[in-house]
Amino acid sequence: MTKQGNSPSGTRFLMITAALVIIIVGIKQAQPVLVSLLLALFLATLGTPPVLWLERRRIPTFVAVLLVVAGMIAILLILGTIVGASINSFYTGLPAYQALFQEQVSAFQSFLETKGIRGMEKILLEYINPGSVMSLTARLIAELGSALSNIVLILLTVTFILFEASSFPVKLRAALGDPLQVFPQFTRFVSDIERYMLIKTLISLATGILIGIWLYILGVDFPILWGFLAFLLNYVPSVGSTIAGVPAVLLALIHLGVGRAVMAAAGYMAVNFILDNVIETRIMGRKLGLSTLVVFLSLIFWGSMLGPVGMVLCIPLTMTVKFACENNEDTQWIALLLGPAESVRPVSQTGRNE
Repeated sequence: MTKQGNSPSGTRFLMITAALVIIIVGIKQAQPVLVSLLLALFLATLGTPPVLWLERRRIPTFVAVLLVVAGMIAILLILGTIVGASINSFYTGLPAYQALFQEQVSAFQSFLETKGIRGMEKILLEYINPGSVMSLTARLIAELGSALSNIVLILLTVTFILFEASSFPVKLRAALGDPLQVFPQFTRFVSDIERYMLIKTLISLATGILIGIWLYILGVDFPILWGFLAFLLNYVPSVGSTIAGVPAVLLALIHLGVGRAVMAAAGYMAVNFILDNVIETRIMGRKLGLSTLVVFLSLIFWGSMLGPVGMVLCIPLTMTVKFACENNEDTQWIALLLGPAESVRPVSQTGRNE
């Protein structure tokens, strides 16, 4: 009897597992299409508030959308020109920095030999090699650039999404048969995602500008590139800001010495602490509703599925999954696991919720 009672639940578990495997494989296979669509949704999320703001000032929707899209195109062209030139210069100077590092390692090894320490050169060149870090940085930027290779298609998709943005709630209510119905949970979720992306973009932009200015003052090469990298990786939770600072600090160490490298690292720490931990926390108000472990695991999962774009958008994607699970009785336990410990009501020793 026990086996028969457990059989349906076991079959259901296998079906759910098989469905998840199929979905994951499908996401991996459709990565190029999904990346373009996610970038379009990201840009549309940033562009919707300006469009709605212009519409409230009685500017026609068509004109408002064209103005916002034209602004996006102008920003992308300016960034592409300036950052692209900096990336090319970085690629050109990379071998010279590698050679300089090898010279410094040889000099340091000679110093260690005078102290009776031998065999450190191989370790320094193989395991503490800024050249590999710089190459990894260049590869990351190249992958992000390739994600924007379909920029015309992405901008067209953004344009059509913005045209539908103001009328979508009305269409959704009409499709469900009640034009006056209100969806508080869905509206709150969309508002939270939109608020998160806008605030995160502004904080990331301020981070990139301040980092670029600080590195320029210190005399570190390619401050525009490092500021742009700080802007991009600031979207990546927990570890993004730290990763963004590594190549710039190593370059300062190689080219300018220990003192400037320490000052560069201190600048990264100060900017990230003030903007991320103080200003962003105050502006955001309530928390994202995700546990720290889930944030880290979502970074790994979406990064492996969708590359750098998945890492940048891992929080909105995970919040979307959590929202979908919250609105289904069979999957509410998944949403509970994804949430922070504070969202779980304490249980007394008698087994009842307090």
